[in-house]
Amino acid sequence: MNKKPSNKDLKDWKNFLESNEKIHNKDNVIKQTKFKEEATIDLHGFSLDQANSKVEKFITECFEKKILKLNIITGKGLRSKVDQNPYQSKDLGILKYSVPEFIKSNSDLMKIIKKIDDQVDNKNSGFFSIFLKL
Repeated sequence: MNKKPSNKDLKDWKNFLESNEKIHNKDNVIKQTKFKEEATIDLHGFSLDQANSKVEKFITECFEKKILKLNIITGKGLRSKVDQNPYQSKDLGILKYSVPEFIKSNSDLMKIIKKIDDQVDNKNSGFFSIFLKL
């Protein structure tokens, strides 16, 4: 697919490059909600080890900042190539399944977590929430 960008797209891109506008960081978003604060991390594109490392750091930092609700976006695993590897479990290779298991098996993280709203059984869900202790 070698489609050339339209003149409008080229003009918009040039305007963006010349402006001071910044691209929004989708990885760590903190916003005010009915909870004290809420934070979100998006793990799309990360390997299993990278995702686990990011999540561990994210949960710890949010606890220190007294953020009560964390949303962790793992994706649904629809583009995962895990099923092509006979030595890898589909249920443990996809972030949707493996990240919650990593958190539950980490005793240090579980000491600061009040509840994990794990929606792994929901095929339409590519995220889960964590509620931290005060």
